[in-house]
Amino acid sequence: MVRHNNQLPNNLTQLQNLIKRDPESYKEEFNQQLAHFETTLEIFNLNPTQYNKKLDEQSMFLAQVAQCYLDDMKFFPQKIIDILKSHNTTLHNDMRLALCKCLILLRNKNFITPFDLLELFFNLLKCQDKHLREFLKTHIITDIKNMNMKHKDMKFNSTLQNFMFSMLRNSDAKAAKLSLDILIELYHKNIWNDQKTVNIIADIGCFSKVTKVMVASLKFFLGRDEAEKEENSDSEDEVDPRDTMIANKFNKKTRKRDKMVEKVKKVAKKLKKKKEKAPVFNFSALHLLNNPQGFAEKLFKLMESSNERFEVKLMCLDVISRLIGLHNLFLFNYYPFIARLLLPHQREVTRILQFAAQASHELVPAEIIEPVMRAIANNFITERNSTDVMAVGLNAVREICARCPLAITEDLLRDLVQYKNYKEKSVMMAARSLIQLYRHSMPTLLHKKDRGRPTEASLELKTKKYGDMDIKDYVPGSEVLLEKKDITEDEKKKKKGNKKKGNESDSDDWVDVNSDESEIDISDSDEDSDDGEEEEEEVVEEEEDNDEDAGSEDNQPERNEANIDNVNTRKTLKAKRKLNKEDIAEKVETARNIAMETIFTDDDFKRIDAAQVKKHVSGVKRNKSVVEDEEESGELVQLSAIENIHKKRKHDKHARLESVLKGREERNKFGYKDRRKNIHCSKTNREKRKTKNYQMVKHKAKGKIKRSFKDKQIAFRNYLIKQKKMK
Repeated sequence: MVRHNNQLPNNLTQLQNLIKRDPESYKEEFNQQLAHFETTLEIFNLNPTQYNKKLDEQSMFLAQVAQCYLDDMKFFPQKIIDILKSHNTTLHNDMRLALCKCLILLRNKNFITPFDLLELFFNLLKCQDKHLREFLKTHIITDIKNMNMKHKDMKFNSTLQNFMFSMLRNSDAKAAKLSLDILIELYHKNIWNDQKTVNIIADIGCFSKVTKVMVASLKFFLGRDEAEKEENSDSEDEVDPRDTMIANKFNKKTRKRDKMVEKVKKVAKKLKKKKEKAPVFNFSALHLLNNPQGFAEKLFKLMESSNERFEVKLMCLDVISRLIGLHNLFLFNYYPFIARLLLPHQREVTRILQFAAQASHELVPAEIIEPVMRAIANNFITERNSTDVMAVGLNAVREICARCPLAITEDLLRDLVQYKNYKEKSVMMAARSLIQLYRHSMPTLLHKKDRGRPTEASLELKTKKYGDMDIKDYVPGSEVLLEKKDITEDEKKKKKGNKKKGNESDSDDWVDVNSDESEIDISDSDEDSDDGEEEEEEVVEEEEDNDEDAGSEDNQPERNEANIDNVNTRKTLKAKRKLNKEDIAEKVETARNIAMETIFTDDDFKRIDAAQVKKHVSGVKRNKSVVEDEEESGELVQLSAIENIHKKRKHDKHARLESVLKGREERNKFGYKDRRKNIHCSKTNREKRKTKNYQMVKHKAKGKIKRSFKDKQIAFRNYLIKQKKMK
């Protein structure tokens, strides 16, 4: 059948639409276009460097209708592949991109296997065409993602991974870099987030001779460091602080007790936030390494012998430090190397201090990390440096000691702690944060006056030695479950009365008061607590001498009243300390028995949390929260923790004026508002009076003077007389 005035051969879009509707009726037109394509292809092969618009349109048309004529289009995809394989580098950019789009369309219709197409596209990554490389990268990632959407084809993934890993070793830098980018993107999309991918990137990418590939691999292991957003939870579903202060339920409210309530709320909130905070792995790829020790040693050796830029070496040091801290590795050559870089004038010195802290863990021997501590103490924490440098040095020491408490000697720690009274606030705050750290980890290393008032939690601390692990076989605080849940007011008062009577009748014996019934005392001033601490410390320091004096009491019949009081106080403190240790041992045994026999409920855990809060508060007289400044040693050291410098605001005139002007930026202009529509018209007499000299208006200002009570009486009497006369 011959169609007169047939325009379909020139209108491929219309022909494509008609063929998809009725393939059999337009088989002749399709064969005609297929023959045209063969002819155009032969002509194109003679000069493949030129863009052929006709070939572009015909190949896209045939790809669109390929599913309608399966037998005729069986060899069409291979012809396109042959063109790209034979002329991949010589083709025109637009022509090459058009043929790639044609193949993608055929791939979506299952005319080409995914591996054959991806293999071709990876070879095309060598082409000097940036737009094409980005296009192919997007398609490869999308295609692999779609294939693993419903279920993962392990056989296909393994074959494709092996091919991509071979591309990482490619001599072409751009192809290797793009292959690595695809692997990293697939890892971040949780498609190929297995050990095989991570270890290949570590073994090939991090040791590549191409700097861009090496840097990209190191960045992959450093992770996407996003700022952690801490949400302040103000929910009411928290540990009720009133459970820890039963005595205050029935007493009169005072400012002192209000401060105590606020303090316990802070402690409870801090502990709850720490408990509910899920572990954050910013660099979880490091967890999947098969041989972290060998990888760290090999990377450190490469970094020492390489001539790369300083920034690249810093990235290597960062990865190594994270490996050491995360896997508790032993790489003893790392610490002397990094100690040589710890100088105040060194570029990026705060980051190097961060690496030193990240490479610290409890299994590092003190003599190995000692060069780092000595370098920080000698180069940073000296008065010849600026206060900012000293504060940064103290912060770095604190971060190292938070992960390795035995890294610092007792003498050096006590020397650094002396900066707690330094004239500059930044240094003073850094030194006090170091004191706060050791108060809750190893208070015995501090001087007695710096240990603070002991609490139940501090009495439970044990001095750790190298290699000690604090593993508990019980739930701390579970001994509180044996106590009664509810105590009535009458029972409470009765117990208080019995306690007072016992104290009056048996003054010589020490009376044990249950911690749940004792009132938590918080002094209103720091001076009282300091005096109390100093008194107790003096008694403790003279304990041995006084014991000897007590032993020779018969030989000294004449003793003044003050010495007798000191002996009684000493005996009381000694008995109290001994009793506290016995109580702690008894509580541990009770908790261990409960853990073996009881299944804890949610309410039980709430009561345990409340008891743990009380342990941090009881016996403390300072207003600052005990747990509020406690250090948390996570996997990653935040750079802000080292650079955190408390600065005193400037009070010169220029600084004050600058702050005043800054505060006025978004504020409406203050003062008198001139509401005249025409600024040239006159003002009222009242407005003009404001600009006049005082001598001109002082006679009118007298009327504004407030009258006395006597003047008001006289005026009111005259008013009444006048009203009476008028009647």
